[in-house]
Amino acid sequence: MPYECQAIERPSQLTLSIRTTGSMEALPQVLGSAYGALAQYLNELGEEHVGPPFVAYYNMDMQNADIEIGFPVSRRLPDHGQIRASEIPAGKVALCVHTGPYGDIVPAYDALAHWTEEHGYEPTGVAYEMYLNDPAETPAEQLQTQIVFALK
Repeated sequence: MPYECQAIERPSQLTLSIRTTGSMEALPQVLGSAYGALAQYLNELGEEHVGPPFVAYYNMDMQNADIEIGFPVSRRLPDHGQIRASEIPAGKVALCVHTGPYGDIVPAYDALAHWTEEHGYEPTGVAYEMYLNDPAETPAEQLQTQIVFALK
């Protein structure tokens, strides 16, 4: 599948998130639990998220991934247990959109890495996945995931 990649400047985005570590195998359960806790806390606060859920990958260690799971929010919200007010920093990013099952996303990462190198950009090492539609309501082959590499 060909991927359309581009570099853009992104403004900062306030978030509410949980940072944790775990294996990629356990990722579906970890994400489900974290998104559930975040949604419950937002509901308790009477707040809503203002954009798609995301995962930030601070490393790509398949056995011990350092990840931040969250939702964009419109204002800084109070911390609560493992839930923290955070932000996705402003800056230049490279991005593309993968359409299809989450398990088939590796070629999109490869395409974005190749495009980034080809255009002379240097990633910081932090990658984001923004989940643009809901897997509970969208067939797997129509799922859209925006992959974002923060750039130096």
